[in-house]
Amino acid sequence: MWYIVWALFMAYGIYLFVLIWMRQSSAKVVSAEEFGKDLRHGQLIDVREKDEFKAAHILGARNIPYSQFKERFMELRKDQPIYLYEEGVSIAGRCAYRLKKNGYTNIFILKHGFEAWNGKVKKREN
Repeated sequence: MWYIVWALFMAYGIYLFVLIWMRQSSAKVVSAEEFGKDLRHGQLIDVREKDEFKAAHILGARNIPYSQFKERFMELRKDQPIYLYEEGVSIAGRCAYRLKKNGYTNIFILKHGFEAWNGKVKKREN
């Protein structure tokens, strides 16, 4: 029985390692301060799902939910920096990996996700 638990633990560890490797090989994870420096010269993409985006998002962001990212990433320009964010960094890392595999460069991810953002935010009025 212990070997099953050990095998599951090892599999999960490998999974986490792969996610970290994908993120680090595809994009630069930056602080909120660095993330906000050149947003006007790039493409700001919120990869959270539509309801989360509607509730609150960084002002000027475009929503391409992770569930649609595979079909819609071609909407992004390759000649401009891409700034990705979500609640954390793992989903944005997967999106960055897909972009990198398809020839995109200059990709940035917001460290600690949307909650770390201290700039302007658009919120839904209740």
